[in-house]
Amino acid sequence: MVDVNKDMEDNNVDELEDLKRKADFLGMPFIAKCPQGVPSEAIIAIRPSVVEKYHVVPFDIKDQILSVAMLDPQDINALNALRFIGENSGLGIATYLTTETVFKDIFRIYESDLSLMGGINSKEDSDGEAGEGLLQEGDSEEVLSDAPIAKLVEVIISHAIDGRASDIHIEPSDGDFRVRYRVDGSLHVGLVLPKAVGPAVVSRIKILSNLKIDEKRKPQDGRFRLTENGKQIDFRVSTLPVIAGEKLVMRILDNESGVGDIESAGILGRANENIRVAIDESYGMILMTGPTGSGKSTTLYSLLKILNKEEKNIITLEDPIEYNIYGLNQSQIKPEIGYTFASGLRTILRQDPNIIMVGEIRDSETAELAVHAALTGHLMFSTLHTNTAIGAISRLIDMGIEPFLLASSLRMVMAQRLVKKICEKCKEEIDVAKSVKDSLISEIENVPAEELKKYDLDLSGGVKIYHGAGCDDCNNTGLKGRLAIFEAVPITDSIKELIIEKHGSEILIKKESDRVGNLTIKQDGVLKILKGLTTIEEVSRVTEGKFGSTDAGI
Repeated sequence: MVDVNKDMEDNNVDELEDLKRKADFLGMPFIAKCPQGVPSEAIIAIRPSVVEKYHVVPFDIKDQILSVAMLDPQDINALNALRFIGENSGLGIATYLTTETVFKDIFRIYESDLSLMGGINSKEDSDGEAGEGLLQEGDSEEVLSDAPIAKLVEVIISHAIDGRASDIHIEPSDGDFRVRYRVDGSLHVGLVLPKAVGPAVVSRIKILSNLKIDEKRKPQDGRFRLTENGKQIDFRVSTLPVIAGEKLVMRILDNESGVGDIESAGILGRANENIRVAIDESYGMILMTGPTGSGKSTTLYSLLKILNKEEKNIITLEDPIEYNIYGLNQSQIKPEIGYTFASGLRTILRQDPNIIMVGEIRDSETAELAVHAALTGHLMFSTLHTNTAIGAISRLIDMGIEPFLLASSLRMVMAQRLVKKICEKCKEEIDVAKSVKDSLISEIENVPAEELKKYDLDLSGGVKIYHGAGCDDCNNTGLKGRLAIFEAVPITDSIKELIIEKHGSEILIKKESDRVGNLTIKQDGVLKILKGLTTIEEVSRVTEGKFGSTDAGI
């Protein structure tokens, strides 16, 4: 009996060897296997008619260089066509030799994605320009809802979800619209749309969000929900008039993956234990601090998930509601009609709550109501924009809260920053300069041995530093996902005395916090560097000061 699988393997080996020999002879790079995906920007860079006529197919685009696979690199007509495309688009063209099998595989991806995108750039007029017949700004709602634009919006959203993006930015410029995705805190361009297509895409999303299509002079906010791969994902939509048109941003809110447990968020060791003790109290205030975008609300949601039991009445006041969580009574404030954090807090205190979460303490009235709520039998969670956890104490006193009331109501103050995680698939140990290692060790020299044990760290064999080498899984960045670095300061009797007698002196409270062994954000970051969770560069980026000399040789 003939072994068909073996014959196929032998043919693939022979084809690959022929490819290598031919590429070596021609002195050009080759692509031996089909990539997992082709960027949308690469797909729309070359029209289907050019792909079919000259047997060339795009498969990647990076740093304004379009990578193209071809079967005959000596085809002068094909090379001239690619040169013309490069000159007109402002892209550099890099050609790769490939086999007929790989070419067909890439072409299948190209053809499938292009059909989903409604054939953008596939319609040509007599001058060879793309865009004829595409929807124009002002087209009817009916046309927008069932035209190829709807499919293009689906592609933009599915690429964002597949790429783990937290936000989608659709931005107009003088010549086109660009679509950018925020992944792990950093924006990158995923697609460039023709000028005629962008307004139709924005209008389609506005329809989904129940926004006014014809209102382009002032900002609008809305929401919509889609089901992707069997799970519901919410999108928070915001529009903004800009000089070139209307910019639209979508925040992707995945209720399942967005809010995890506090361990996966990065709360470890003594901080984890202190937080669990604080949220087990029947009343008092727990504050989370940090800059915008540092994950404060997500961490508070993680704490509320722990407390979310049938016998608890949990009410939140938010602006906006980030995640819709079953069991929580979530209310969206609307300042334009007088429904503010302060007025809302007065109302929900009459709703028999056990636990209250106020999205942010922005003014003295809200601060005073929150403190009184915490003193009258409610567990109160909120956020403040301060740089350190201890800074929240002096900020509240500055807002007019009496120190003795603050000392009685406050249970814990926390601060956090987000850092990128090292990709687990390409993580490797690296050598760093001695000055850097010494700096890391000096930062944690006062950390008790029992705390290191809680972090599952053994430094007896020396300090090991890691980074990501870069792989397909992390798009060659070496980083994938994010985690938080924390500081958590429980309000002990000693700190209460300092709040009352010293009006919350940050210097004195900091000394007391250090004395009892609470870690600072930087120390927590260093321990996570030594655990191989994140990099020196990431912790340096979000904390004060560097590690070692600037020429550390990392």
